[in-house]
Amino acid sequence: MNETLGSYLKEQRERRGMSAVELSRVTRIPLASLEAIETDRFDELPGEVFARGFLKAYAQAIRLLPADVLARYTSSRRVVFVTPLPVQTPLHAAREGQGRRFGVAIAFVLLLILLSLALSIVLKPRGHDMPTELSHAGAPRLARTV
Repeated sequence: MNETLGSYLKEQRERRGMSAVELSRVTRIPLASLEAIETDRFDELPGEVFARGFLKAYAQAIRLLPADVLARYTSSRRVVFVTPLPVQTPLHAAREGQGRRFGVAIAFVLLLILLSLALSIVLKPRGHDMPTELSHAGAPRLARTV
């Protein structure tokens, strides 16, 4: 079975008595793209995502399993989808390291500020900075006036 995917799809379409124009109308795939699919000119399609979408719609319209058609397409194209790992240049690594150091320095400064505020509240002398009316020394005088 050395027939190509395009010729297989065309044969299946014709077997179901569907014209290319009718298939184009049903699937909303441009006629030029259908002709490209049926003649195995997949590089003329707008892109890999469109090619796969067109094949799925084509398969559904002529009652084939989309997964089977997509598997045949992938094996015929021998396209390997690889997501490249991000490459980190020495300059980028240095900038990232500086960014971390800067963040640690800011966190350290904020921690020192919070610590100094906490210490100033805890170690603040009590009673010496109150008005005499509110201090303990002034309490008997208030009691006499009331």
